Amino acid sequence: MPVKVSVIVPVYNPGTYIEDCVSSLLRQSLPPDEYEVIFVDDGSTDDTPARLDALAAEDPRVTVVHQENSGWSGKPRNVGIAASRGEYVMFVDNDDYLGDEALERMYDYGVAHDADVVVGKMAGQGRGVPVELFRENRPRASVENAPLIDSLTPHKMVRRAFLDRIGLRFPEGRRRLEDHVFITEAYLRADNVAVLSDYVCYYHVRRDDSSNAGFQRFDPVGYFKNLREALDVVEEYTEPGPLRDRLFRRWLRVEMVERMRGKRLLALPADYRKELFREIHSVVVERFGPGVAAGLAPTQQVVAALIAADRYADLEAFAEWEAGVVLKAVSEGLEWRDGSLLVSFAAEYHSDGEPLTFAPGGGGDPLRSAPKDVAEAVAWVGADTVARFGSARADLLLRQRDSAAQYFQPAQFTRETVPTDDPGRFRLVLRATATVDPAGAAGGTVLGGGLWDAVVRVRLGGWTKECRLVPAARTERPTAPAGLVAGRVVLPYWTARHTSLALDVDRATRSLGLGRIAPADVTVTHDRLGAPVPLHVPRDTAVQLRLTGKERVLDADATLSPAPDGSGALLTAALPALLMGGATWRVALAPVPDTAGPRLLPLPFALRSGAHGVRVRRLPGPGLPRRLARRARSLLAKARR
Repeated sequence: MPVKVSVIVPVYNPGTYIEDCVSSLLRQSLPPDEYEVIFVDDGSTDDTPARLDALAAEDPRVTVVHQENSGWSGKPRNVGIAASRGEYVMFVDNDDYLGDEALERMYDYGVAHDADVVVGKMAGQGRGVPVELFRENRPRASVENAPLIDSLTPHKMVRRAFLDRIGLRFPEGRRRLEDHVFITEAYLRADNVAVLSDYVCYYHVRRDDSSNAGFQRFDPVGYFKNLREALDVVEEYTEPGPLRDRLFRRWLRVEMVERMRGKRLLALPADYRKELFREIHSVVVERFGPGVAAGLAPTQQVVAALIAADRYADLEAFAEWEAGVVLKAVSEGLEWRDGSLLVSFAAEYHSDGEPLTFAPGGGGDPLRSAPKDVAEAVAWVGADTVARFGSARADLLLRQRDSAAQYFQPAQFTRETVPTDDPGRFRLVLRATATVDPAGAAGGTVLGGGLWDAVVRVRLGGWTKECRLVPAARTERPTAPAGLVAGRVVLPYWTARHTSLALDVDRATRSLGLGRIAPADVTVTHDRLGAPVPLHVPRDTAVQLRLTGKERVLDADATLSPAPDGSGALLTAALPALLMGGATWRVALAPVPDTAGPRLLPLPFALRSGAHGVRVRRLPGPGLPRRLARRARSLLAKARR
């Protein structure tokens, strides 16, 4: 079979961090004879070279190239391209890993849309990744119709013939931002770029020791010299005008303005801050016209104006004010409706523990001149935020705790101005209701098992911020029962550590509330059992009962039906005739009966069969014996006093 994809992995002293990468590459769903993995060892001095050689000896998919250390990742990637045989090449870093179906999905998507470049959805584990770019699939993306320029890391799949046709390779040597130069040119010269957003293809990992190359402090002079080379690529392949300004804006915003803002700036040593500021000021004055800053958010425009005016002291003071602005999102409702979980919340910005307030009018224009002081800068930002409130938006994302995969959920929101006790000032509040449908909440597919955190994302004025969703107060914490939807048991709950909303999917057992089923509410008539169950089901749902006796296990077909009063579900089951015979049977619910070794949820009662029929009796709970429980309550009461 021809090789469809060549995976190229530059390697330098990854230690054990390479193991997740290797494992993910070897378990790809693409048939083994349709892809190859090329590790280019860039002069590693740890045990990795021997580890990779042993792997290559065992697995025909794997090739290892050894070379002297070149100083950065550009040359190893180019060596990998030269050695590749695939129709596409995929660039992976040695401390990251792929989703199990990444190569197959990205290749098929690229072929289906005749793409020179395929950008797969990313998840950041301790690292920032683009969010808006992956809001939806984009089969025909370009720098003009999609925020491609937000994703300049090299972790893409690129057609090898395209690279050869335009002669594109990575810059080599001891340098930074070689991926910006390469990917920017690929975007600008590709006939088509396809963005795959409904499956997490690439997991971008921050190592526990934070020794990833991207987290190392850099020399500002060398860094911004290399950044200018990426700007040169834009100038070569675009004409002066709005598109070039918009592309340049990415570097102004991400590499310059955002480094000079809030907590990120204040966390740096004072001398390094000033050195960084000097180099950024040079690039801004030298390369960017007024149209570049024109599309920035208001706070970013203020920072850009202070940079251009060479006013470091005021920039630092503005950063101290901005560092105190945080997003707070408070839950206002949580309920199941027709198989979807409706999550309602209100979100607004706070400063110094209080809601941020605003006043209309009085705004300036940072594009014409910088504000005269920090007070004026804050007033300008407030006025512009009010003026742009009509474009503010609120979103809810579900983020898987283990993998960091995240997905937008459909949301309806309103914008409200709320008066305050201070005449003429008001709060800006976004109220939203998100619809979480477990059948399609993961990019159109069923929500996977694990823990999912509810994350609120708000774009308002000069900020795009995220926070966890919290209750207004402990006594007002909205609750909803577990739901059985699309073959998943989904339990909404409030975390103990952060008191924030999360979803437990197919993990919880005892916390589902099944222990509240009272034997008196369980009915057994002839060969049928009925019981109320505190689970939400959108419609009649087939389940099973697992009946476990001393020497035998029986399964009974059962159905969960929505309770007429909306309080949960009604369980009905046909009891097997073999149940009779003077035995005691423990009962468990199998919510997905068709799987091998189904997941079992114990119910708090047992069935006792005898000559006079079947009786229901309560099982002892898992709690402490009464004497120990009384002692524990006494000690707790003393501690509280």
